[in-house]
Amino acid sequence: PVWDIIRSRFPISLFYGLLSLIITYAVCIPLGIVKAIKHRSFVDNATSVVIFAGYAVPGYVLGALLLLYFSVELEWFPLGGFTSMYFDELDTWGKVKDITSHAILPLACYLVGSFAVTTLLMKNNLMDNLAADYVRTAVAKGVSFKDAVVKHALRNSLIPIATTFGQNITLLVGGSFLIETIFDINGFGLLGLTAIFDRDYPVVMGVVFLTSLLLLIGNIISDILVAFVDPRIRFK
Repeated sequence: PVWDIIRSRFPISLFYGLLSLIITYAVCIPLGIVKAIKHRSFVDNATSVVIFAGYAVPGYVLGALLLLYFSVELEWFPLGGFTSMYFDELDTWGKVKDITSHAILPLACYLVGSFAVTTLLMKNNLMDNLAADYVRTAVAKGVSFKDAVVKHALRNSLIPIATTFGQNITLLVGGSFLIETIFDINGFGLLGLTAIFDRDYPVVMGVVFLTSLLLLIGNIISDILVAFVDPRIRFK
């Protein structure tokens, strides 16, 4: 059955997808806030250089470079796979270290592109709200700048972030078949690519159906998040 084939790839794709999503929002939202408040400062310029440099390098190209340097030259990380061949023989702490060593390089490739988009989206929207009349009016009435940012501008700035959050749900399972190919990870993306090459039409249709279903669910989640974040929207 197609579902049995797809279900066997779920844990791997969910592992990388959830970690990528959590790290991206945990880092990019605070970084975007700092960059907006300290616009054109050294911190803003330095982080922009790093972010755009990472965004300019495709994830699969970065993966090949990381494997060549850290796995082949320095031998710090394994060459690929989700776990080692002797994974079942390890204790609990050994399994954690084994999965971590295999996950560091692929996660770097997953995160390098999304960092720039989410950070700049947060920064630009917060800067627009800080320049809006309602924030300047609040500051003029005696509200501290910190309260004006946290209690007024920040919530409205999170609306575009909430709008695009649901679309990232597909990345939890879809992943990147190029990155999975380079690191030899048997995830959902590589399954879809292999099915296309092998002309395995039932698996291809199963992948398309599941991706479409996740996109629909993601859009619903985005609408719910926007309703919670946007003060102009109320549930009745």
